[in-house]
Amino acid sequence: MSKRNIPVTEQTNPFKPTADLAEIKRMIPHRYPFLLIDAVRDMVEGKFAIGIKNVTANEPHFEGHFPQEAVMPGVLQIEALAQTSAVLVSASLGLIDKNALVYFMTVDECRFRRKVVPGDVLELQVTTIRGRGKVWKFKGEARVNGEIATECVFAAMIVPPEEG
Repeated sequence: MSKRNIPVTEQTNPFKPTADLAEIKRMIPHRYPFLLIDAVRDMVEGKFAIGIKNVTANEPHFEGHFPQEAVMPGVLQIEALAQTSAVLVSASLGLIDKNALVYFMTVDECRFRRKVVPGDVLELQVTTIRGRGKVWKFKGEARVNGEIATECVFAAMIVPPEEG
């Protein structure tokens, strides 16, 4: 039997197009209160993913931003996009349980277009612009009900555990 006739299984292709919270915790080191994504879906290996963030009123940043009108800080929306991209990279490179780190490097062309408030479901779309070697570049869009809340271009560096 040639390689072409081998059925694709999880053993021959471990990439999965989704990640639940438990799987996310196996891919990135972030934990509450700084783990800002609840799930990742629609992953296309090395190319695209959608993270999901359920915005709730009991998150610690809302106590001070702003007490009279809770608004999710834009920098946390960018961080949620970066965490989504880190899951995409980890899943694409087979780094689950490998303790690799993905470090933010740059943020460019950032625009905040609407408020994100408790009760919103933030859909975090990341598309790979360049994914070679250790440095990856992404376009990110955070959306609520299909409307862009935040958009940016950002880069990250993947650091294998032996170099971390």
